[in-house]
Amino acid sequence: MPRDTLNRDILRLAVPALGALVAEPLFLIVDAALVGHLGLVPLAGLGIASAVLQTVVGLMIFLAYSTTPAVARRFGAGDPTRAVSVGIDGMWLALGIGAVLALGGYLATPFLVGLFGASAEVTQAAATYLGISMGGLPAMLIVFAATGLLRGMQDTVTPLWIAGLGFGANALLNWLFIYGLGWGIAGSAVGTVVAQWGMVAAYVVVIGRLARRHAAAFRPRREGMRGSALSGGWLFLRTLSLRVALLLSVVTATALGTEELAGWQVVFTIFSAAAFALDALAIAAQALIGKGLGAGDTAGVRRVLGRVSRWGVAFGVIVGAVIGGLSGVMGLVFTGDPALAAQIQPALIVLAVAQPVAGLVFVLDGVLIGAGDAKYLAVTGLINLVCYLPLLWWVAVGGATGAAGLAWLSVAFFGGYLLARLVTLAWRARGSAWMVVGAA
Repeated sequence: MPRDTLNRDILRLAVPALGALVAEPLFLIVDAALVGHLGLVPLAGLGIASAVLQTVVGLMIFLAYSTTPAVARRFGAGDPTRAVSVGIDGMWLALGIGAVLALGGYLATPFLVGLFGASAEVTQAAATYLGISMGGLPAMLIVFAATGLLRGMQDTVTPLWIAGLGFGANALLNWLFIYGLGWGIAGSAVGTVVAQWGMVAAYVVVIGRLARRHAAAFRPRREGMRGSALSGGWLFLRTLSLRVALLLSVVTATALGTEELAGWQVVFTIFSAAAFALDALAIAAQALIGKGLGAGDTAGVRRVLGRVSRWGVAFGVIVGAVIGGLSGVMGLVFTGDPALAAQIQPALIVLAVAQPVAGLVFVLDGVLIGAGDAKYLAVTGLINLVCYLPLLWWVAVGGATGAAGLAWLSVAFFGGYLLARLVTLAWRARGSAWMVVGAA
């Protein structure tokens, strides 16, 4: 593949993927902005409910990550019929998992919101929002799988359009139900659920046309769902290890003190925002690697690996330079407190220095996901977590607080944990065991 053609293919997939990724958190921002005008109690309730929902949804991202390579392999092998069929199987699997989680989550809502120990009024508001939102959980998971199907078919533009329309509908419906009908925080939840199922309807129309074009099966196939569940199970374990690492980082920051916890929230928010560009590049890698291996083009796969790896490091350098240059004012933007901003700055500098490592980690992760190397990612995810635990213990018992404590926590996560992930990912990528060619 010529150099310019490969660059265009990467950008053709990555740029729309970035737009779709940015649209996702806008749902929560709109909800927070509209509910915030109802008062502190509804806003606090939304915070609790959102924390539960984001945890569940974050663990289910494997539905997209397992569907993309499965579809891309068959598409690359010249079998679009099986490619679309396996993607539809992923959507049926998402519906089944979503239905079970929605029912269980609805029944467990009082228990889940009660774990936060908030006041009775805040707990009630959280229970109201979370209970209604469980009705949209299957829709969110179907959207994940449908997005993975289209990415595997080398289409990231359609998910961008659907995400954008969903965002607009969410904002309009929330305003109508919260203020127009006077439903309060319940109106916010209802509006979001309606918007989510509207996105599902849009995907069903798009994928229905795709299925008819390629004579793909609409009905769920046991074999396809079993394959999606097996691959998805390993990716679930990989995602779970990441979530545990993030949670333990918050626990450690909490032990350092209230100011340190607030500072860590700012630092990690900036890290998450910077990750959007790198995630988009990883999504492009997933689609291109899966397609290349399906076509048996190992030389092309190696070129994709080299190109996205260099781009990941380059983007990391650029993002790191921006974060480092603005590290003195970012804390002020988030807190308005000069003392807290000064306390955060050393941790932001650590984050800036680590961005090239983060860029390479993100794209290598995407490469191995695209290759379907889910078992290796799951096993090494646990190994990386075990390597991270002593670093967290050292930060917790080291006695450093304030700027020093926050900086050492950043070194542990952005240095130690990300570096452990880089070692395990790069070790695998430099070999050829992951380059299994063929449609499956």
